[in-house]
Amino acid sequence: MIKLYNTLTKRVDEFKSLKNNEVSIYTCGPTVYDYPHIGNWYTFIRWDLLVRVLKQSGYQTKWAMNITDVGHLTSDADEGEDKLAKKALHERTTAWAIAKEYADYFMSALKRLNMLRPDILPKATENISAQIKFITTLEKLGYTYRIDDGIYFDSKKIPEYGRLASFNIDNGPRKSRIALNTQKKNPTDFALWKFSPKGNKRDMEWDSPWGKGFPGWHLECSTLIKEYLGITIDIHGGGIDHIPIHHTNEIAQSQAANNAPLANYWLHSNFVKVDGQKMSKSLGNLVTLEDMEDRGFDLEAFRLLVLESHYRSEAQFSWGTLKSAQNRLSHYRSIACLKWQSKNLPSNGPELYNTDNILDALQNDINSPEALRKINAKFDILIDKLPPSADMDHFEKMLVAIDNLLGLKLSKIKDISEDQKQLISQREQARKAKNWHKSDELRQLLKNQGIELRDSPVGPIWSPSQQ
Repeated sequence: MIKLYNTLTKRVDEFKSLKNNEVSIYTCGPTVYDYPHIGNWYTFIRWDLLVRVLKQSGYQTKWAMNITDVGHLTSDADEGEDKLAKKALHERTTAWAIAKEYADYFMSALKRLNMLRPDILPKATENISAQIKFITTLEKLGYTYRIDDGIYFDSKKIPEYGRLASFNIDNGPRKSRIALNTQKKNPTDFALWKFSPKGNKRDMEWDSPWGKGFPGWHLECSTLIKEYLGITIDIHGGGIDHIPIHHTNEIAQSQAANNAPLANYWLHSNFVKVDGQKMSKSLGNLVTLEDMEDRGFDLEAFRLLVLESHYRSEAQFSWGTLKSAQNRLSHYRSIACLKWQSKNLPSNGPELYNTDNILDALQNDINSPEALRKINAKFDILIDKLPPSADMDHFEKMLVAIDNLLGLKLSKIKDISEDQKQLISQREQARKAKNWHKSDELRQLLKNQGIELRDSPVGPIWSPSQQ
């Protein structure tokens, strides 16, 4: 049984899918105007983990993640420049070129982080007609009105507007929702279609029944969900910062257009702080994947660091915590490489290699820290042992199961070469002859080749060197 904290109900609910053994999932994707920072990647990796858990729990998943390549303005109040247009102006190129560059980067980064590829990756610019159709439906139902800069949604016509964020229009929206546009009927009203400025041709603009322009950002997700997954889906995920505005507006327009819930379960990933501070460009603490690699860290170590915090907790990133994650990864890899070093020893019994308790932890609201504690307990038992030949099938299945859940690629650890094995054998002979100088010399030679040696009661155990 899977249990998930549902932001809509404000409690941990037992998960029940709309269709037997099938789950529809939509998670908010990147706005492709720059390189994602670790705050973005924490969220994306957490939804990758969610999908992995669902798959390993026996569900068939249909996962969609949007690529926002138009319509995301620099202000939540539907004011300011389009983020892509702003970046294009700065780099003296087109918004189309910016969108392609960073969308391509995002796709390559998914592979580098060993993330599952979403089944559907629709772009906003490839679904403009569907978004116009969505607005037309809302217009016919009486939920829209026109002002100087665009077509807006009348949020006051939705009695439960703000339920996800636990507020309503009458008792006062948050300060960030105060309308900058005095023509809006209500501070919480939002743009469905923005008109192109007069006398200023945009890189990205389209004809519509209301005039040339571009779709509002909130409209994109509601439209794509309906187009690719259906009117009501099982799970919608995103960052916690999306609750008060973006997801609240998604719910409102979808409820109005479809007369049905948008999603039954709403999951939100909490913030990430860097060295105890909020991430911001002004503080210069936006860390990218390349920043980590430049310092010699494996991206699997970053992935492991993400898993060390619960998705609903506020995560803390520092170079020290990443170093600790790298050390833990090295420890995990040292266990994984035991599969190449089995000996004819008494069996440990199959229960040691069982991963049911790891899956159980993840089925309890995706509790990745608890899952890692379960793995640690197993690996601590194995640290000074070589898996018996009779247990090898169980051992390898354990590694594959952990990889399927956490994506750490432990089952992909490769064997060392025959020449390196010969060096280990020569070192053992030197130790037996008490030729400590030769023994140390061979140990250092192996270390220079990326191989650590640990002496144990059952003989030398090799593992990849720690970075």
